[in-house]
Amino acid sequence: MYPTALTQLARANPFSAPLFSLQKVEEPQHSLHGQKPRRLAAAATADEGDSCEFGSQKYFVLCGFGGILSCGTTHTAVVPLDLVKCRLQVDPDKYKSIGNGFAVTVREDGVRGLAKGWAPTFIGYSMQGLCKFGFYEVFKIFYSDLLGEENTYLWRTSLYLAASASAEFFADVALAPMEAVKVRIQTQPGYANTLRQCVPKMFAEEGIWAFYKGVVPLWMRQIPYTMMKFACFERTVEMLYKYVVPKPRSDCSKSEQLVVTFVAGYIAGVFCAIVSHPADSVVSVLNKEKGSTAVQVLKRLGPRGVWKGLVARIIMIGTLTALQWFIYDSVKVYFRLPRPPPPEMPESLKKKLGLTE
Repeated sequence: MYPTALTQLARANPFSAPLFSLQKVEEPQHSLHGQKPRRLAAAATADEGDSCEFGSQKYFVLCGFGGILSCGTTHTAVVPLDLVKCRLQVDPDKYKSIGNGFAVTVREDGVRGLAKGWAPTFIGYSMQGLCKFGFYEVFKIFYSDLLGEENTYLWRTSLYLAASASAEFFADVALAPMEAVKVRIQTQPGYANTLRQCVPKMFAEEGIWAFYKGVVPLWMRQIPYTMMKFACFERTVEMLYKYVVPKPRSDCSKSEQLVVTFVAGYIAGVFCAIVSHPADSVVSVLNKEKGSTAVQVLKRLGPRGVWKGLVARIIMIGTLTALQWFIYDSVKVYFRLPRPPPPEMPESLKKKLGLTE
């Protein structure tokens, strides 16, 4: 059978183009029980030393738990920088730079003022991490099964992009309420100082819409961010092991693997910050104001205004992304989750291309 519409759509992806093309794609074969075999480079049964099977319910649950730890803790740790970044975006006349933003905040609110919004940050980004990393693993296997083994290898960047975008769609729905509360606390001095003060006040003024009016700008910000975060990370890890690390990943110690994870995560984080910053500026202003829409905020900020605070965001997101991947990978190591090797060309594809004897 010729490639399906999904395969053809993947081929249109500008981020990836295979070195080879196929004229025909075989239908995925079914097992005796009518189930499709796993297409990713990992066994469907637990190897010796693994705590569970790849793609099992326990595997997904532990990946989600890793997401909670990686996102919740790291975003909470950088609340002071996030607070200054948000204030730079919504009031650039008062907060003129990162250093000035810290100085003004400490002068007006004291050192404790730098921690404003930590509670909604921790709750919101923990829920986002659960969905982001957990659903990414789910969608990656799901889309891999749809594409088949050969197309999974050829179009793996498209697979990473599709899986991460799908996961982030649901992650942002989980994040939106606490993100709205966080931004309101951080950017409107005197409105509310704690989560318990802010939530009932927002609900009384605007109803449930107050917590979800920023979900579309969140999708605009977070979906491109997450697509870059996962696809760039996956391919950077692949290239590091291929061109930089002097030995295969299977021969590297756990600590050496985690160093590669951190480096690849930081590289991915820099690109994430750049592609998502304009939408981040819109989200910050939108959640500060009442009655505004994303389009109105975007017009008011203009082409230059949406890039305010970019340096602070690059520092924050680069560090965040590197730490998140490091923590997430550490959870996988601690719980002995299956760790697929870097993608390799399937034998069936090698035969079709005449690369085997």
